[in-house]
Amino acid sequence: MAHGHAMPAPVALPGVKKIVAIGSGKGGVGKTTVAVNLAIALSKLGHRVGLIDADIYGPNVPLMMGSTKQPAVGPGNMIEPNVTHGIKTISIGYISPGDKPLVMRGPMLHQIIRQFLQQVNWGELDYLVVDLPPGTGDVVISLVQTVPLTGAVVVSTPSDVSLEDARKALEMFGQVNVEVLGIVENMSHFTCPHCHTEIDIFSRGGAERTAKQFNVPFLGSIELVPAIREGGDRGLPVALAGPKSPQAAEFYTAAEKLIERAEEAAAKARDVIEIS
Repeated sequence: MAHGHAMPAPVALPGVKKIVAIGSGKGGVGKTTVAVNLAIALSKLGHRVGLIDADIYGPNVPLMMGSTKQPAVGPGNMIEPNVTHGIKTISIGYISPGDKPLVMRGPMLHQIIRQFLQQVNWGELDYLVVDLPPGTGDVVISLVQTVPLTGAVVVSTPSDVSLEDARKALEMFGQVNVEVLGIVENMSHFTCPHCHTEIDIFSRGGAERTAKQFNVPFLGSIELVPAIREGGDRGLPVALAGPKSPQAAEFYTAAEKLIERAEEAAAKARDVIEIS
């Protein structure tokens, strides 16, 4: 860093094994839907899961998780996360609920992200999923300066505009040395409920090609299904239906691939630490 002062080194969170950030180059690709359903799938697959809503300006996790409870503050000023559907969650939406837009400067944003990581009583977790705000930038930098990330997942729709943004996100994670564990293609295709024909609204397969081009794993494509949005709007994400549900199955496939990739990344990180 050229600022003349050393950045604080990231410090692991005690008890938290893996931290995975879910990002996208732009808004409107259903990133929070993917983050929430992946978190639930990980939990249903037997892992202990936490979820941070790092979107400070437009927090959607409270709605999707169906919880608006204000978190309690325990001893040592530690925040108790809300537990919904078996997942420990924190969001600015729990702390300042309602439609008041928050106006914040960079340093405040950094403080909040640090608090969400370090001042929340996460306990023992296998996965801490961080739902990033759309776009690239500040929050990711706060994140990588605070904790060591296991890696990131990039969410994209198959359309060209979104893929261009996905590429920006991939490059940004590369710049801050965060390994991209994979790409998820959301709103991939749509099956007509009447004639059961698959319709590629956004020309599906684009994200998979981008993944190949950047040599990152493709975690799968999520069909454009009204039930997925409806579940999120009701606070009952579709992944709650389990891996046998046709609407949820793709999230479980993606979660299983993510686990595999995260294990590899964590093992690699351990090797590096042992060598140095």
